[in-house]
Amino acid sequence: MTGDVAVIGAGPGGLVAARWLASQGFEPTIFERNAELGGQWAGLAGASGVWPGMHTNTSRILTAFSDLEPHSRDVFPAGTEILDYLQRYAHAFGLLPRIRFDTAVDYLGRDGDGWLLRHGGDESRFDRVVVASGRFHATAVPPVPGLETFTGVAGTSTTYQYRGSESLRGKRILIAGCAVSALEVAAELAQQGAAKVVVTQRRQRYVLPKYAAGVPSDHRIFTRYGVLASETLPAAEVDRQLREIVVEAGGSPEQYGAPAPDPSLFAAGVTLSQQYLPLVAESRITVRPWMTSVAGTTVTFSDGCSEEFDGIVFGTGFELSMPFLSEEIQKLVGLDAVHLDADRHTFHPDLPGLAFLGMWDQSGGYFVPLELQARWIAYTWGGAIPAPTEADQRRAVQLYQSRRGLPQKSRMNVAALGFARAAGVEPRVDDWPELRRALLFGPLAPSQFRLQGPDALPDAAERFARDAAAFGAITSNDDTERERAYWSLVQAATVT
Repeated sequence: MTGDVAVIGAGPGGLVAARWLASQGFEPTIFERNAELGGQWAGLAGASGVWPGMHTNTSRILTAFSDLEPHSRDVFPAGTEILDYLQRYAHAFGLLPRIRFDTAVDYLGRDGDGWLLRHGGDESRFDRVVVASGRFHATAVPPVPGLETFTGVAGTSTTYQYRGSESLRGKRILIAGCAVSALEVAAELAQQGAAKVVVTQRRQRYVLPKYAAGVPSDHRIFTRYGVLASETLPAAEVDRQLREIVVEAGGSPEQYGAPAPDPSLFAAGVTLSQQYLPLVAESRITVRPWMTSVAGTTVTFSDGCSEEFDGIVFGTGFELSMPFLSEEIQKLVGLDAVHLDADRHTFHPDLPGLAFLGMWDQSGGYFVPLELQARWIAYTWGGAIPAPTEADQRRAVQLYQSRRGLPQKSRMNVAALGFARAAGVEPRVDDWPELRRALLFGPLAPSQFRLQGPDALPDAAERFARDAAAFGAITSNDDTERERAYWSLVQAATVT
């Protein structure tokens, strides 16, 4: 069945959804609230957390889709290069005429067998809708006693509002949080003239450099082997292996003078940042425990120490926010600041014809799993693969609901392989003996998901071999122990 589909959002998720829906014979219309496509990568103040001069924390190969090569030769491209890539992608697949710019969706609700959208006083009806409005727009600022009394000249803000170091040079700045944006802003300020940079955090995370021993770290840590290990080995062993990869690449924070993290990487968490720990080691960034109170310009921390600051910048994450959803939809999916009850973050059995895209939280880049999720949606609706049964969807929703209250953050490789399997495009290792090590221990490059299944490409094997060998990771002797471990998993779990 084909028909009209509304896609809410013209960021990476909305664009890749429209591209694959069109390939299945649908007629997508993209609603974009801003005057430019790209979502976060448009860099628009108030609508993006990407600041001028920012580079990706995900490598070039993993910050692309399977059918358009990036032009950039930078291993970690600038944000402006990603925007250029998305503009080329929209042009290549004829998406620009499908975008209705400056058209914010104010309401989405059921309308008989279809869906009603309200936008700027107008109404539109569609057979199906993909919600791709973005996961990272509603900043989460935790309560701090006295925060409203802060009188520093630079005020309080978030990393989402950060637009460069110029206005903060010569000032004493407190960065709150330990996510990527917090550490990257702290590093930039420390190198570009802030008088003092202090980071306050609830717990010390492990910090993985973006680049180690000539290899992008997301090629090392987000592998297919890592998913298979998670599915087969005890959690403690998976935790040990991941921690080993992180510490081998960049050491442990206490070696740089930061607090020691929890011995469990799962408990501590991990953040990507190239410069943060070396700047801590040089005392250009000071690390404090979480703040307990604010009074005027004085911030007191849980160790009893107090310091004076001119500005506080929160990098403490985002809440899930889709205020345009009708009350009925919000109730059915149990929407709150963290949770969305859906089969693999995508479908709900009581909402046929509606899909969510990109609404989960993870470590690692989103481009590869976004494309795979988009293909799953398009293939399911277009009939290229069987749709999930209602019973399977309900079981998936119930399983998700049973995990409410537990940590919700996933990993890029777990999300990507889950969507690849759902879409029927996970390559079978035994079918590609010449690519076996690359498929297990190489990067989850988008090219590998064009090897088999719907929309397989004849040059996919050549492209994937090139992508996997780009940094020499698949020929390294360091993988031999993990390769032997993999074949033990195969024998134990009949995974091929």
